[in-house]
Amino acid sequence: MHKRHLSRREFLTTCGKSFCALSTAHLFCSPEIIQAQMLKKGLIKTKLSPYFTTLSGGKIQCELCPRRCCLPEGERGFCGVRENRDGKCYSLVYGNPCVIYLDRIEREPFFHVLPGTNSLTLSTVGCNFRCKFCENWEISQASPEDVYSQELTPELVVKKAKQMGAQSIAYTYAEPTIFYEYMFDIAYHAKKAGLLNVIHSNGFINPDPLRELCKLLDAAHIDLKGFTKRCYRELSEGERGPVFEALKVLKQEKVHLEVSCLIIPTKNDEMSVVREMSLWVKRNLGADTPVHLSRFYPLYKLTRLPPTPVATLEKARETSLAAGLEYVYIGRVPGHEAWNTFCPECKKIVIQRVGYMIEEMHLKGGKCTYCGTSIPGIWT
Repeated sequence: MHKRHLSRREFLTTCGKSFCALSTAHLFCSPEIIQAQMLKKGLIKTKLSPYFTTLSGGKIQCELCPRRCCLPEGERGFCGVRENRDGKCYSLVYGNPCVIYLDRIEREPFFHVLPGTNSLTLSTVGCNFRCKFCENWEISQASPEDVYSQELTPELVVKKAKQMGAQSIAYTYAEPTIFYEYMFDIAYHAKKAGLLNVIHSNGFINPDPLRELCKLLDAAHIDLKGFTKRCYRELSEGERGPVFEALKVLKQEKVHLEVSCLIIPTKNDEMSVVREMSLWVKRNLGADTPVHLSRFYPLYKLTRLPPTPVATLEKARETSLAAGLEYVYIGRVPGHEAWNTFCPECKKIVIQRVGYMIEEMHLKGGKCTYCGTSIPGIWT
């Protein structure tokens, strides 16, 4: 019988019905994992956060993300997973992933990091944005009491990643910033075990915790929410300034960086905005930064908008290339020619992709085998 593989979206939607924590039971079969994977609903484990300031009257101010939520005793922050308990800030999701899944690293999407390899991907609930187009809203907009999660220590996550042949651990799905302490501890053990740490994030994090995380981080994929201030405020209830600063910090700390922008019809599909974004990326991050211009599909609170026309994405890609960017991809249109990686010098395909699989690679030592041009990325 032919088995159809679920897409990430289908998988999360299926999980969303009961918020199941594991993709498939056979991935976690050792005795200690079986005991750990017992699903529980509600709060399971907490951990003290190092990023908060004590205020008067028992209040605290969270210092993890730019919202800097001021929390009276017993109150939670905007993300829904950080709480003032006895004048201290606690993470309510430490060690409690609601999704953990073995997937291709191209799905994160990283196109310049260990092509064709598997990554153990995971997430807890919660987010510090409210994106109206969120494809993972069943978990990103949930609270810990809403979902079935499991208790899984950082050491066990890394152990199973090694056992399953993953070459990296990806912190993704919902916003990884909000489970920072859990991510940090996993990343510490992962680095010792020789695994890469990669993050797919909205970039809405304060500089100090980000710089600390960069010591363990190998690659980051940051989603730009349409680039303009208006888009950030209207579509995500966020601000773009701190995201720009986070991108600069990642560049300064020499973390491999890729950037996405979801092109949404009538919201951010003007070519003048695409050009402005491309020039900003070139000026601040470098012309060789991979940029993914992704197709919008009607989801969550934007179901009345149509999918982005492929012609619009192609025009946006032409605009970005004309602005001087060297690696511009069309995301979420599998099979499109712009899923391939082209050498910016000789224009030949150096990585050919069929869906999320690698068909051909023409790289040696990180260089184009045709002309010797260095291609940025993590290749070994």
